[in-house]
Amino acid sequence: MNRYKKLFSDTVILAFGTFGSKLLVFLLMPLYTALLSPAEYGTAELITSTANLIMPFACMGITTGIFRFAAERGNDQEQVFSSSVALLGGGLGILLLIGLPLHFFGNFSLNVGLVILYVLFADLQAVCAQYIRAIDRTRLFAWQGVFNTLVTILFNLLFLMVFHMGVTGYVLAVIVGNFLTAVLLIFTGRLWRVFRPSKVKKETMRELFRFSLPMIPTTVCWLITDLSDRYFVTAICGETVNGIYSAAYKIPTIVNLVSGIFMQAWQFSAVAQSSDDGECSRFYSEVFRGFLSLIFIGTAGLLLLSRFLCRLLLNIDYFDAWQYMPTLLCAAALEAVVSFLATVYLVKKKSMHSFLTAVAGTGLNILLNALMIPEMGALGAAIATLIGYGAVYLLRLWDVPRILPFRLYLPRQLATLLLLLASAAVMTIDPPGRLIWCGLLTLAVVALNLPALLQGLRGLLRQRKRT
Repeated sequence: MNRYKKLFSDTVILAFGTFGSKLLVFLLMPLYTALLSPAEYGTAELITSTANLIMPFACMGITTGIFRFAAERGNDQEQVFSSSVALLGGGLGILLLIGLPLHFFGNFSLNVGLVILYVLFADLQAVCAQYIRAIDRTRLFAWQGVFNTLVTILFNLLFLMVFHMGVTGYVLAVIVGNFLTAVLLIFTGRLWRVFRPSKVKKETMRELFRFSLPMIPTTVCWLITDLSDRYFVTAICGETVNGIYSAAYKIPTIVNLVSGIFMQAWQFSAVAQSSDDGECSRFYSEVFRGFLSLIFIGTAGLLLLSRFLCRLLLNIDYFDAWQYMPTLLCAAALEAVVSFLATVYLVKKKSMHSFLTAVAGTGLNILLNALMIPEMGALGAAIATLIGYGAVYLLRLWDVPRILPFRLYLPRQLATLLLLLASAAVMTIDPPGRLIWCGLLTLAVVALNLPALLQGLRGLLRQRKRT
C-alpha cells in the first residue's frame, strides 16, 4: 500500500476507535464532577497520576521498545514479544516486592493497594496493545481502546452511582477496564501462542533494555511535568483548587487526543520508512506541514470556545477552571509538536536525546512551579507547564534536524505560536471585547495555516489516485 494511503487509512481507523471512546469520557465529565467534589476529584487524579509515574519503572520502559523492535522489518516478532514479556514480568515482580509491604503502612494502605493494581494491569494492557499495534493489527488496536473506555465507564457508573464508592470507585473502574482489556487482547490477538519461553533471548532482552532504559526517565519527566504542578497546587493552594485545576486539563486533552491518534499511525509509517534517509526526510517534511496546520487551527478554535466548553462540560463548582484552560491549551499545542519531533529519536533509536531534552524541560518546570505558584496560584502552574514545554520545543528544533534533516516551516510555526499566545492572554485577562479580539486572532491563525493544510490534503488525494 502507498505510504500516504497507509498513513491516512490507519489514522482514520484509529480516529474512529479513539475519538469515539474519548468523546464518551468528555460527555460524562459533568457526571463525574457532579458525583465527586473538587477535593475528591483532585485526590482521584493524584492517585492515577502517581500510578502513571510508577508505570514506566515497573515495565522497564518496554512499551516503547516492544513497538519499535516488533514493527521493524526483519525482526523476529515472537522473539521480541517473548523477551519483552520476560522483562515486564521482572519489573512487575520488583514492584510487588516493594509495594506489598507499603500496602500495610498506616493510613496510606488503601491508596498504595490501588496504585499497585493500577500499575500491574495498565502495564500488562499497554504491552499487549503496543505489540498488536506493531504487527499492524490497527483495527484491533483501535477497538481495544473503545472496549477499555466502555468498560471503565460502565464500572464508574456502577461504583459511583450504585455503590457510592467515591475516589476508590473512580480508580477501581480504571483498574477493571485495563484488566479486562488485557484479557481481550490476549485472547483475540492469540498472544498466548506468540509468547514462547524458548524465544526469550538474553541478547534481545539486552537490546530492548538498552533502547528502553532512557525511555523510563523520559516518560517520567513528562509525567512529572504534568504531576509536579498538581502536587505543588495541592500543597500550596489546597485540594479543592487542585481539583479545579485538574478539571482544566480536560479541554486541552482534546489537542492531545488528536495528536495522539495521528502519532499512533505516524510512528508505524515512520519506522517502516526508516531505511531510506532521503525518502524519510521528504516524507517527514510533507507530513509535518499538514500536522502543524491541523494542531494550530484546532488549538485556536478551542481557545475561542474555551469558556463555552467549560460551561458545557464541567459542573458549576469547577467553572473557575476557565482561568487556566487557555494557557494549558497552548502548552498542549507545544506538546503535540514536541511529540512529532520525538519520532525522529524513535526512528533513529536515539532515545538518550529524547531523555536529555525532556529532563531540561522538566527541571525548568519544577523550578518555575516552586517560584510561581506561591505568587500566582494555579495559574502559575499552568504558565510553568507552558514554559517547560516551550524549552523542550526549542531544544528539539535545534537538535532534531542534525539527526534527520527535514523542513520545519519555522516562520509559520513561530508566527502562529505568537498568535496563539496572544489569544490565550486575551482569554485569561478577559478584557472588554474579549471574543472579538480572540476571534480576529483565530482568523489570523486560520489564514496562516489553512493553505498548507489544503495543500497537504490535495497531495494526499493525488497520491491515492495514483494507487
